[in-house]
Amino acid sequence: MDTSARPIITDLSQLDPEGRYTYADYLMWRFKERVELIRGKLLRMSPAPNRMHQEVATQLTRHFANFFAGKTCRVYSAPFDVRLPVSRRLGQDTTVVQPDLCVICDPAKLDEHGCAGAPDLVVEILSPGNSSREMGEKFRVYEEAGVREYWIANPEEKVVLIYVLNDKGAYIGLAPVTVDSPLRASIFPELAIDLREVFVE
Repeated sequence: MDTSARPIITDLSQLDPEGRYTYADYLMWRFKERVELIRGKLLRMSPAPNRMHQEVATQLTRHFANFFAGKTCRVYSAPFDVRLPVSRRLGQDTTVVQPDLCVICDPAKLDEHGCAGAPDLVVEILSPGNSSREMGEKFRVYEEAGVREYWIANPEEKVVLIYVLNDKGAYIGLAPVTVDSPLRASIFPELAIDLREVFVE
């Protein structure tokens, strides 16, 4: 990917918030703020996640790392760039997200920059101020890109919503999982997580 003609951007204020960008643009950004691109639109990520968000992320990462140890599938936590093949423009990716946690089973999708293509499973953890993005825009791009299973963890309600891609490429919502039941991945049925170990006080 030739980025030699593109200027280095060192401050978010140098960008047009209403502009449309590609992954090639994204690679030239050198500012501190974390951002995502969804269909070319620049989206600022929330400030540093709160303690509850980080606790849930840590616990889920631990369970995933233990389960997938020695297996082909790889586990990555944010910040980790995932380029999704939706709304490409002039052959360029325009959607780059940083899921809280993702599982990738096809090693051909991994490169030096992250993941090029849809992970098999994505987990997003809600924080104050980001629920509309996870429930709306990201839901739609994960579905369109073909992410096989999508979890939305809500620490405040101590519940996980699971969406599984059907054979028509649409998400089907499963029954919400609470601390009273084990959390199981539909596409990895042997993975079972006790949510009492995830949603800790």
